[in-house]
Amino acid sequence: MKVLQVLPALDTGGVERGTLDIAKALVQAGHESSVLSGGGRLVTRLEKQGSKHIQWALGKKSPLTLRHVRPLRRWLASQQFDVLHLRSRMPGWVCWLAWRGMDPASRPRLVTTVHGMHSVSRYSEIVTCGERVIVVSESIRDYVLENYPSCAPEKLRLIYRGINPLEFPRGHQATEKWLSDWYREFPQLLDQRVITMAGRLTRLKGHHDFMDVIARLRDEGLPVHGLIVGGEDPKRIAYARELYAAVEKRGLATHISFAGHRGDLRDIYAVSDIVLSLSTQPESFGRTVLEPLSEGRPVVGYAHGGVAEILAALYPRGAVAVRDTAAAAEQITAILAGQVAPPRRNDQFLLDIMATDTLAVYEELIASNR
Repeated sequence: MKVLQVLPALDTGGVERGTLDIAKALVQAGHESSVLSGGGRLVTRLEKQGSKHIQWALGKKSPLTLRHVRPLRRWLASQQFDVLHLRSRMPGWVCWLAWRGMDPASRPRLVTTVHGMHSVSRYSEIVTCGERVIVVSESIRDYVLENYPSCAPEKLRLIYRGINPLEFPRGHQATEKWLSDWYREFPQLLDQRVITMAGRLTRLKGHHDFMDVIARLRDEGLPVHGLIVGGEDPKRIAYARELYAAVEKRGLATHISFAGHRGDLRDIYAVSDIVLSLSTQPESFGRTVLEPLSEGRPVVGYAHGGVAEILAALYPRGAVAVRDTAAAAEQITAILAGQVAPPRRNDQFLLDIMATDTLAVYEELIASNR
């Protein structure tokens, strides 16, 4: 197969990681893999894995971006891809308009993935336009069926995102060197029960709820320390400052630390007693829930969206009602007291399964009637 995946950029994020994962699986299976994007830090890794990268900026939300439709159509016709896989809205519109104008007998087969619960609109509907539509969780499937009735249910294919268990192995232990460096940087975590939340500093992640939970646990006399791992969002600097001020105002400055963006989450999970997921809006999947669970670390999270599905499968006791910080604190107390069994082993949300199922969708579509 000759497959082209399209997305706005290759910098960081779940969509980007998934694109690289599928590109790698294609190459390993002997297929020809290409990715079209506006570029970014992951391009080098993509090319080292054996895929081609085509730099074409289609992600800017502007009518001017539509000027690329005709040249893109000519280029697609010259390349003779078997599959065109669209993973984002604005590039999706440009590519769909180009694809629609091609010869139906020879144009590539069209796959789209719905990665998130975007605001319902004609603009967002483009991610349901594929001949096959991949949904990354049951929550996303329900979202599509409820909000886009023109999307035929038989087009949908549920493929959970997955991780490589070797990257987050059960029982992982950080090295002595890492631990020495870590506690030199964060000495306040010594002799504390560490409660971690990972994710960029954006309002939907529920950082204020995290403060509520830490405050409740401290009021109960538990020696806990909250750790927020995640970089500031350049577009939301005011929110980051709001968080720093709130920690000070609530008297939690000695009990909550901000670690910023980190590339060593595997080790951070290993030194965390519990990981929290408190997103106030349902997430499409929940990678920062799956990763610590894969290591055998307990996770307490709001039971909605993809997070609820992961917890139901691997750690049901970790699920609490949305915005119920009292229930979250109660569950954490029980876990710290050793009253809750450890998470089940992850044999469902695996990278190999995701890759195999995605390639199977490509093959099924190529073999089907146009």
